Amino acid sequence: MPDRRRVIAAGLAGLAGAAMLKGGGHPAFAQAPAAAPALPYRRHTIRTPDGLDIAAYEYGNPQGQAILLIHGYQQAALSWDRQTRDPELARDFRMVAYDLRGHGMSSKPEGDQYYKPGQVWADEVKAVIEQTGLVKPVLVGWSYGGRVMGDYLNAHGHAALGAMNWVGATSSVADPKRFGRAGRFNTPAAGLSADPATAIRATIAFVRECFELQPSASDFETMVAFNMMVPRHVRMALQGRPLDIDARLRALDIPVLVTHGELDKAVDVSMARFTAGIVPNAKLSVYAGIGHAPFWEDAPRFNRELAELARSARRG
Repeated sequence: MPDRRRVIAAGLAGLAGAAMLKGGGHPAFAQAPAAAPALPYRRHTIRTPDGLDIAAYEYGNPQGQAILLIHGYQQAALSWDRQTRDPELARDFRMVAYDLRGHGMSSKPEGDQYYKPGQVWADEVKAVIEQTGLVKPVLVGWSYGGRVMGDYLNAHGHAALGAMNWVGATSSVADPKRFGRAGRFNTPAAGLSADPATAIRATIAFVRECFELQPSASDFETMVAFNMMVPRHVRMALQGRPLDIDARLRALDIPVLVTHGELDKAVDVSMARFTAGIVPNAKLSVYAGIGHAPFWEDAPRFNRELAELARSARRG
């Protein structure tokens, strides 16, 4: 995530300069303030029907086929850096990634009414699509993002979509065996604990479990940081939400790609086989030796397959 680290570094440098001025530093600093660094994205603030502000980030070719990227539980739009920064994807496609409610830079209100009903998640997706002007987007959902895509399908159907990509994604909660051991870190004794030290340790362990091929130390620090931006009340409210979308999956008549790591410790690969089996003409892509984050662990393959899906998206 080099570009955002440079942005952060520049910001810290500006704060340091301000501190020197306050303490009697050289006045030349006041005459030549550092210019704000150019950001690699266009930021949108999306207003949801229930009054929340959702942070969305647009990358790539404004005229290209739209791709909407939905991250997972405790994650953030930054999860998709290896897609939004890919030169070939950026050349051909318009990509929008956003922070789910309760995550990243989006609103984090307290109250189950903001998180439990499927309708609020469905309307959030719809608001992002409409307020950024996405036409027949490819909807890409990772992990918990599958639940959010399911909420959208239940409330709004798939007529406005061009294609879908289920990435290590939940499509059913009927069989507990379709989930992996990483869930043990999202319990009241672990990541949901009111004790901050316990919650931090569990979050670090959870992020480790999301990868078979581990990220670099600096990227891992960034990931832990944006996981910890999700407050306890949000983490708790996201637990136990129902999901019944079998009929919606059977009715899909748009291109669907199901992507899954064979060694996924959060959502078992059997979930992918279920999804691909119930969706007519779905394509299943299983990554050998890869964990819960194939888009990160094998970005070249993932980006190639995403581009192929986007080019096949229904436009009419």
